[in-house]
Amino acid sequence: MCGITGWIDWQADLTTQKPILDAMVETLTTRGPDAFGTYITPHAALGHRRLSVVDLEGGRQPMTRKRGGHAYTITYNGELYNTPELQADLEARGYRFSTHSDTEVLLTAYIEYGPSCVEHFNGIFAFAIWDEEKEQLYLARDRMGVKPLFYAERGSAFFFGSELKALLAHPAIEPEVGLEGMAEIFMIGPARTPGHGVFKNIAELKPGCSMLVSRSGKRISTYWALESKPHTEPFDVTIATVRELLEDAVRRQLVADVPVCTLLSGGLDSSALTAFAAQAYKEKGYECLHTYSVDYVDNDLFFQANAFQPNSDSPWVKRVSEYFATCHHLVELENVSLADTLPIAALARDLPGMADVDTSLYLFCQQIKKGATVALSGECADEVFGGYPWFRREDLINADTFPWSRFIQGRAEWLAPQIRASFDFQDYAASRYSDALNEVPRLPGEEAKAARMREIFYLSLTRFMPTLLDRKDRMSMAFGLEVRVPFCDHRIVDYVWNVPWEMKNYQDREKGLLRHALTGVLPDDVLWRKKSPYPKTHNPAYLNTVRERLLAILNDKTTPLHGLIDSGKIREIAQSPEAASNIPWFGQLMGGPQLFAYLIQMDTWLRAYKVRFVE
Repeated sequence: MCGITGWIDWQADLTTQKPILDAMVETLTTRGPDAFGTYITPHAALGHRRLSVVDLEGGRQPMTRKRGGHAYTITYNGELYNTPELQADLEARGYRFSTHSDTEVLLTAYIEYGPSCVEHFNGIFAFAIWDEEKEQLYLARDRMGVKPLFYAERGSAFFFGSELKALLAHPAIEPEVGLEGMAEIFMIGPARTPGHGVFKNIAELKPGCSMLVSRSGKRISTYWALESKPHTEPFDVTIATVRELLEDAVRRQLVADVPVCTLLSGGLDSSALTAFAAQAYKEKGYECLHTYSVDYVDNDLFFQANAFQPNSDSPWVKRVSEYFATCHHLVELENVSLADTLPIAALARDLPGMADVDTSLYLFCQQIKKGATVALSGECADEVFGGYPWFRREDLINADTFPWSRFIQGRAEWLAPQIRASFDFQDYAASRYSDALNEVPRLPGEEAKAARMREIFYLSLTRFMPTLLDRKDRMSMAFGLEVRVPFCDHRIVDYVWNVPWEMKNYQDREKGLLRHALTGVLPDDVLWRKKSPYPKTHNPAYLNTVRERLLAILNDKTTPLHGLIDSGKIREIAQSPEAASNIPWFGQLMGGPQLFAYLIQMDTWLRAYKVRFVE
């Protein structure tokens, strides 16, 4: 993977502004530790940081290709999994290639197909292509939003970047947050409304969208969206199709010129990826597949089963690793390191994030990078196949808000009185939920229960999944580790979207369809194991640590949190063990300790980015 940034300006000579471009590129160094490059003309400045994965010598960027004297230059972050097919098609059309990098194939596809090139891509990507003759910039983002892309406009200038920090490195972009941005942080966070950049007048190009920027303005187009239609295939054909699509996605995503591994929790999703990857390695005669798992020191002493996390992963990791003869690596994290890393993870994300769920992944990726550059991960299977509790529990299905974030009134009450009086924060959250429901592509004639389950799937795919993809991208790219997510293959998402809930929930089991599709691929005990999410620490030492650190921040008169939150109420919660442990704050894993950690991250974010709140 890589980092991209740059800007265009019709009324300035950008050739004099290379130091600014260099500063923007520098912010993305961890995303691309292997090389960097810039491209500047009077009205365009493009920057790139490279993580070398395919064609280590030939894929340098920004890359320029000419066609009939017409120059096109690309800066690209991503991976195309159908590069061979695309290259063969383009060669049949008369093109010749000087590298075997997907960058050259993608750029050539744009030259041949224009903006419709994205319809030919299977992959994860965010890129910008400057057409020097037409003086226009084309940008696009992959269908699921695996790779990030933010942008901003200031006067005659248009800016873009893989991360918010790249934009904020330009002197024209101020770290200002308006009331809407504040509502995103306090009421929606650590999730984010699609397209929202939190900082004032910074936006995100939504997944499945492209943009053309020229002197006449910008035009955003949607090239992909979920489409609802009847599913006509019987169950046996459906499970065969799911299995075929998933195996093909895994095999495609193993392609790399650097070491590849899988992240293995012993659960259904990661075990499936490991099974297909191990088989592919065996067929090619490669050395054993390397797998990685994460746990916490002494976690076995404090684990307590609950509805969200019914069992521990450790025995299952061993079972799957031994079954597929992988070379396994266990990474054990100390609880104090989870708390110590909270500020660093906030800076990696550019926003307060998923607290210790972020920091554990950050530390996990740091260790993985020592042995691999590419990893396959099981994210998104729960959103695609219906694995979360809110697909099954009636109280969550019928919640009149995002089912992973039901504590809306409590969130609003934690704000300082003067902040609450300035804006209807609860109404903002309700409006964002209503907006999401209005986007759902309906299937005419669908009965009420099926229609509601379609809504739950849409909410999960477009509002919850991006939070996890953001987390995975920022925490992994903080170490130049490329994480691929086969369950996000758009062919799988398109197909499963229209499979009826009765099939997805076959035999009344979470992800029943996927389990049956993997029959014979995984051992039966692993196949039918009760779902357990990404592991978290159960050690009370972590709660005590983040509680003490938050109280220390609240006792500091200089913290920017004062004036934003009701410090008295937060202090009261922190000092009450029962209250602290019973807050259903966000998702499956985030309760009282994570609320405290989120506020610790917010303090870091406010200070480090010198955030100013404006009307």
